[in-house]
Amino acid sequence: MTSASLTQARARFTSSSIRWGFMWALWAAVLWGAWYVPGSAVWFEAPYVNLSYDTNAEFLLAAAVLTTFNAVAVLFFLFVWTGVLGKWGEFGRTIRQMRNISKWFFIGAIFGGPIAIFGSYLAMGYIGGAFAAISALMYPIIGATLARLWYQEKITKRAAIGIFIILAGGVTVYAPGIIAEFTGTGESGWLGYLGGAMAALGWGIEGAIAGRGLDVADPDVGITVRFTAEVIYWVALILPGIYLFTDQPVVELVVATFNWAAMGWLSLAGVSFAFCYVSWYKSFPLIGVGRGQAIAALYGLFAVIFLGIFTFTLPAWNFLAGLVLFVLGGFVMYTESDEVLEVVRAVSKNKAKASADASAQP
Repeated sequence: MTSASLTQARARFTSSSIRWGFMWALWAAVLWGAWYVPGSAVWFEAPYVNLSYDTNAEFLLAAAVLTTFNAVAVLFFLFVWTGVLGKWGEFGRTIRQMRNISKWFFIGAIFGGPIAIFGSYLAMGYIGGAFAAISALMYPIIGATLARLWYQEKITKRAAIGIFIILAGGVTVYAPGIIAEFTGTGESGWLGYLGGAMAALGWGIEGAIAGRGLDVADPDVGITVRFTAEVIYWVALILPGIYLFTDQPVVELVVATFNWAAMGWLSLAGVSFAFCYVSWYKSFPLIGVGRGQAIAALYGLFAVIFLGIFTFTLPAWNFLAGLVLFVLGGFVMYTESDEVLEVVRAVSKNKAKASADASAQP
């Protein structure tokens, strides 16, 4: 094969990889946005709609139980997905490689589950689904920054401009509510605002950590390992800890959740989030963590659309303004040419030197 043919083949492969990366990230955005509908609706079903929420502890328990059921539902559908793909053997091999591979997914699960998803359920329950969806849209900044620091993933000038636009969107979404809380004119929803910030921080960190694990693992298997870890955290550690060290009715709330309405919404949340995460993880090796996160951040737009269709309401003006800025910032960040997108990570000087020395040898 001639040099020109190799160059053309390489260009076609690069273009195809980038196209598939953006397609996976966009699918993640659609399914992620859809998740907020059942995730919000379950708060209006028994037993959660009947709770008094006289204390923050009761509210935190409800969010913890919902996050646990969400994780179990997601893992169920991921197990089905893994089986359909015939990757059970790969799953077993990957999860046993704790030192080199699966540790990244176990660490990522801490930030993605007990921080990000738990924070989202807090925001949905305390303030609403639209706020929960929009408030977390700053997570690409965190992911892109960490990816740059940890494994030299490129942040161009255009991406930096996009980051500043997203930050402006964050100020627009958070500032009015936080100012109202500090001045005493709010509705004591500080837990909801904290939950939104937790979601942005958790998903940003998880994406950067997952990018490290996906260097050496299959995305379909990696995401299954990640949710296996989250279920272990909730079922074996967090809920038992709440039961043992507090007087909260953990067992009663878990048992009461087993009703058709609540389980129906949680099943819908599980299937949408399972395949959202599959798409999200598949995009990272193709277009990079920062770009995959930025395109998937379009979920905020889809969440507002889906919630508007099902609730016949629109979010507050500052939420809509922040949403516009978030989407614009994400668009500016990663409307790069193929030449820029082709190499999403910088090559270290030592590796570059070694490669040059090898090519120079006869």
